[in-house]
Amino acid sequence: MLNLIEQFGDIDIYLFDQLLRGRITSGMRIFDAGCGAGRNLVYFLRNGYEVFGVDTDENAVRRMQALAATLTPGLPAQEHFRNEPIELTTFPNQFAHVVICSAVLHFARDHAHFDAMLAGAWRLLKPGGLFFCRLASLIGMDEGRFRPLGQGRFLLPDGSERYLVDEARLTRANTELTGQALDPLKTTVVQNERCMTTWVVRKR
Repeated sequence: MLNLIEQFGDIDIYLFDQLLRGRITSGMRIFDAGCGAGRNLVYFLRNGYEVFGVDTDENAVRRMQALAATLTPGLPAQEHFRNEPIELTTFPNQFAHVVICSAVLHFARDHAHFDAMLAGAWRLLKPGGLFFCRLASLIGMDEGRFRPLGQGRFLLPDGSERYLVDEARLTRANTELTGQALDPLKTTVVQNERCMTTWVVRKR
């Protein structure tokens, strides 16, 4: 019998919550926009979902392909997982029932890059599909703790540089994308060093 780590991998707890609430079900096609080495995809690969993804880190994509080939023998892993940027991915429009974009958008270089990455992920989603996003934000901490660097990027108290959104930006994005917020924005403050916000939207 598999233990929890073997069954679910190092899945984001807020993505796990979407599973528990029945929003991601068998037969759905899953796309991970910024899949890395596959931390959020173990459960889906083990349980017969169609799983795809892209990442700009070539080594991470190789590890993702190896993981997929191990968990789903016979899967054409090189076709399913590609070394591509989200904004330029070769996967077609309205491709997936669920798009995961976890800890990715805050690496945007500037406003234009953020918008392009978000649009690239959103176009892959089928009407009625679920967009699950986790990203660093300004929500939940005094903005004075973040030093602005220009074009939406900030120096965080932990020493990292990130593109940060606020509540108004995500609310506006719901309207611009014709999306319906499924949950209120939920933000975790990590010891006054950074804030991570969970944004869950249904495509109308």
